[in-house]
Amino acid sequence: MQPITSPHFSVSAGTIAKAIAVAMLALALFYLRDVVLVVLTAVVLASAIEPFARTLRRWHIARLPAVILIYLAFALVAVAIFYFVVPALVSDVVSLLGNVPVLLNTVSTWSPFGVFGAEAALGTGVEESAPLAGKLAFGDMLEAFRIVAANVSEGFLPTLSVFFGGAVSFVLIIVLSFYLAVQEDGIAKFLGIVTPIKHEAYVIGLWRRAQEKIGLWMQGQLLLAVLVGLLVYLGLTVLGIENALALAFLAAVMETIPLFGPIIAAIPAVAAAYLFGGVSSGLLTVGLYLIIQQFENHLFYPLVVKKIIGVPPILVILSLIIGAKLAGFLGLLLSVPLATTVMEYLNDLQRRKISTQSAHA
Repeated sequence: MQPITSPHFSVSAGTIAKAIAVAMLALALFYLRDVVLVVLTAVVLASAIEPFARTLRRWHIARLPAVILIYLAFALVAVAIFYFVVPALVSDVVSLLGNVPVLLNTVSTWSPFGVFGAEAALGTGVEESAPLAGKLAFGDMLEAFRIVAANVSEGFLPTLSVFFGGAVSFVLIIVLSFYLAVQEDGIAKFLGIVTPIKHEAYVIGLWRRAQEKIGLWMQGQLLLAVLVGLLVYLGLTVLGIENALALAFLAAVMETIPLFGPIIAAIPAVAAAYLFGGVSSGLLTVGLYLIIQQFENHLFYPLVVKKIIGVPPILVILSLIIGAKLAGFLGLLLSVPLATTVMEYLNDLQRRKISTQSAHA
């Protein structure tokens, strides 16, 4: 009879050293997370500029003047949007949120069980719907947008510094991204510096593949959002619906959510139209959104669908939520690029696994 032996585990000194090194690296990244966010944002910004620089290069414009022209064009567009669109948008959003208590008062009268049923469902009388709206945090949301409006009124650069985590962070992002964009293959050189030599070729190739998908997704998504937002704004303006700019902005943002996004964007527009224009206005708004949806499904989407293939919509939604929760506005900017890179890496692992299994078969 063979004696029963207990399992024996041994850990080499090299494994312990690697574990300690990984732990120290993770700790260092945690303490330097603000710097890491700035560097990653600069890399993503430089990557977004790269396709434009290549286009200008094909027009025989040297790289340095091309990058300077791109930055100037982006700056002019940002300033124009800030001074001509953002104030009106913030005002529209504040006005729209201010009408929410009135809308709740109207909705409470729709209870199929009468006033008593509405009171029982809401836990309060119909006349107390406005306090209920406060309990539902609409008051907090309204106050948040009023704070945003106050920040906007301070000027362009102070507002940008708030979004990017301070004036120093904003300047560093612009300077680093400009430095990476000016160099030929600057991002690949940067990745080569921070990556071990044996993994350098794979990491650079991985980022280039992810960058291609990110660029195509951003182009297609931006085009869809602009087209839908513009049509919604024009349609609501013709129908005389209040807060058309805020509702059009909501429709553009909801384009990132497949299937249910247009429905979610249509609900507040139809409710506002019914509230201030009656049943006929509400029905006209429903018809407007249905027509725009048909245009999107049969005209816009087939033209740009090839640009948004490769980034699963659910991945976009989850990454945006997680990025905003972890790092605010910078997290939003970095969420989709990082998630796409991770997805591409997991696809590589899956392909290696399949090829290994096929080799052993």
